[in-house]
Amino acid sequence: MARDMLAAPAQANDTGVRRKFPRLPRSALGLLLPVLALLAAELGVRTGAIPANLLPAPSDIGATIADLARQGLAGHVLASTVRVAIGFAGGALLAIVLGAAVGLNRTVESLLDPTFQALRAIPSLAWVPLLLLWLGIDEAPKLVLIGIGAFFPVYMGVASGIRDVDRKLIDAARMYRLSRPALARRVLLPAALPAIFTGLRNGLSLAWMFMVAAELIAASRGLGYLLSDGRETSRADIVLAAIVLLAVLGKASDNLMQRLETRLLAWRDSYATT
Repeated sequence: MARDMLAAPAQANDTGVRRKFPRLPRSALGLLLPVLALLAAELGVRTGAIPANLLPAPSDIGATIADLARQGLAGHVLASTVRVAIGFAGGALLAIVLGAAVGLNRTVESLLDPTFQALRAIPSLAWVPLLLLWLGIDEAPKLVLIGIGAFFPVYMGVASGIRDVDRKLIDAARMYRLSRPALARRVLLPAALPAIFTGLRNGLSLAWMFMVAAELIAASRGLGYLLSDGRETSRADIVLAAIVLLAVLGKASDNLMQRLETRLLAWRDSYATT
């Protein structure tokens, strides 16, 4: 009784604090750090603490983006987005098929996985000369390079997700005499979906990175081309404008993938959903 009486004022006080200082939405909380960084950069440039030729003020970068928008920025954004979409779709689809084969069959794993692990260690720029030599300087090498970037994270997510399914679930499915296709569809795939979506999100982010590497080498349109153009003309504002746009597009595409994950995995009862 006494303990309850002592706890009651504390609970009432906590409720009053929450009413005075309500919790911020997660989206607003996520904007806190970028806004503080932008304000600090703006203040540093305006006071002369940061050289403006090396790091233009965020307001100047915004003006540069507005100026680029009047000069065809939408075309650059569209070109990069289409390349990422096509390359990611091709690389992810191939990775899902091969990752599932490796996860479901030990013989296939022994045959393919060592080679894929070795290829995974090759840096993105190392593929560029070979792809240019084989495929020329048109769209094909760019799309293949983006597909390579997306392939390995998705492959790892699918293969490891299937291999790490709890054996008790498989034993329970076999007790119900499920066929192999039914076992894969009703047990293995749902249990592996969290790891698969982690691989898809990582693959999508790497697809954007590999897109920049492709457009830095041979492109006349795209955000990677803007990065190269800003470097060649010593325009740090153009370089940073392209980086900001890449960050926004990458975050937007990741949000779409995250929403799809939340919708398809609504059945989960995990710590993250509480």
